Amino acid sequence: MRIREIAWAKLNLTLEVLGRRDDGFHELRSLVAFAGVGDSLEFLPYDPDVPSGASELAEASNSSDAFALDIEGPFAKGLSGENLILIAARAAKDRFPQLNSGTFRLVKTLPVAAGLGGGSADAAAALRLLVQAKDDAVSLSDVAVLAPELGSDVAVCLHGKPAMMSGRGERIEAVKGFPQCGVLLANPGVKLSTAEVYSGLRAERFEGQEEPVPRLDFEGSFERLIDYASRRSNDLEPAALRLAPEVQAVLSTLGSLARVRLVRLSGSGATCLAVFPSPREALRAAILLAEREPDWWVTAGMLGGPHAAP
Repeated sequence: MRIREIAWAKLNLTLEVLGRRDDGFHELRSLVAFAGVGDSLEFLPYDPDVPSGASELAEASNSSDAFALDIEGPFAKGLSGENLILIAARAAKDRFPQLNSGTFRLVKTLPVAAGLGGGSADAAAALRLLVQAKDDAVSLSDVAVLAPELGSDVAVCLHGKPAMMSGRGERIEAVKGFPQCGVLLANPGVKLSTAEVYSGLRAERFEGQEEPVPRLDFEGSFERLIDYASRRSNDLEPAALRLAPEVQAVLSTLGSLARVRLVRLSGSGATCLAVFPSPREALRAAILLAEREPDWWVTAGMLGGPHAAP
């Protein structure tokens, strides 16, 4: 039986770069939330009790690779190289041999290299599916130990809830009282390499000490959220704009929308986000913007909504 997860788009409402670490990564502090939009990932487990030839996956399961991946969707062609879904699944199977083999099917609806954590979110969704398919024989906490090895954003994407992220991204503290609100996402159709953006940042060496991850409680207040985020920024934005100047037009356009309260580049870009008091206002703005800028990728979703993974 096929099972399904959504790989929710990860948004950096704030992203402070504290310096370049000796290990080559950057020390970060970021408020992360997840939009109610994302890629769709299905998993069809192989049933070892079904005789060879009697199941859709019997032949694949007897090959040298325990997993297969089919990709479709509007941004499928933008993916190249070995997919992080398979890397994550193989790593999990190596650590926990009792996990099912099987075939994944990804419907890629999020732009690639867009600052939305798409690859990390897909990998996290794959891990959740493997846990779900095994009926709690392996827990989410068990596979979470693999997250730092797979990528800096995988840990926060695994749970899909608002969080403060620090270190290189592996240290997570849940955010309490995150209010439900609306978000509009817009991308002008350009790719930005995360590595190139960080390289262009030319950050100084991180000399500080590792600090506790900040604990936030917005108590359900939209104004508290906006106040916190408005007093901080995305430190990657200047470097991203040097690499893709067209992103500035997106930021300026979003800033002119009625009822918008926060405009920001998400992650390393080129997707920009605009936060509204309600999902309805974000959807209304997205409809108007899509008509005005038909060449942009534009969508709307909810922050702090019921889509968060348990």
